Amino acid sequence: MPHPEAAALLAFLDQAYDKRSWHGPNLRGSLRGLDIAEASFRPGPDRHNIWELAVHSAYWKYAVLRRLTGEKRGSFPLEGSNWFTRPGGEATPAALRADLALLGEMHERLREAVAALDPRHLGERPRGTKFSTREIVFGAAAHDLYHAGQIQLLKRMYRSGRVSR
Repeated sequence: MPHPEAAALLAFLDQAYDKRSWHGPNLRGSLRGLDIAEASFRPGPDRHNIWELAVHSAYWKYAVLRRLTGEKRGSFPLEGSNWFTRPGGEATPAALRADLALLGEMHERLREAVAALDPRHLGERPRGTKFSTREIVFGAAAHDLYHAGQIQLLKRMYRSGRVSR
């Protein structure tokens, strides 16, 4: 059983990612039911699509996990960092499902790391960051919600047909 503060951090992470919350869709909820066209829709040149936002979110869960555990850089399952062009090859439902599964896997790994945190060290700064452990975990939850909001807006734009496809 995690320490009460670690349990609260887990609750924040989960509400932002996949648990019921008062604020509306969380990240996983915003991604539910997407088809390839909607996931790949770009609102304009040099703008990210929903699919890219999902993989970017997976990467940053990994980056926070890495800061918490000291894991070496370069261990993310995809080559590259931060932003990943999607669809990267053929846009298939299986490719989208694989990337969404990667997001879920990174969330679970991050949860496990947060559950294992020593509460005495939550105020300390992990190596390579200017923020405390507590702050980067809060930040991970805020990051999920930020992108969930962007995804909701992109879905509305796509579904309204007001932007050229």
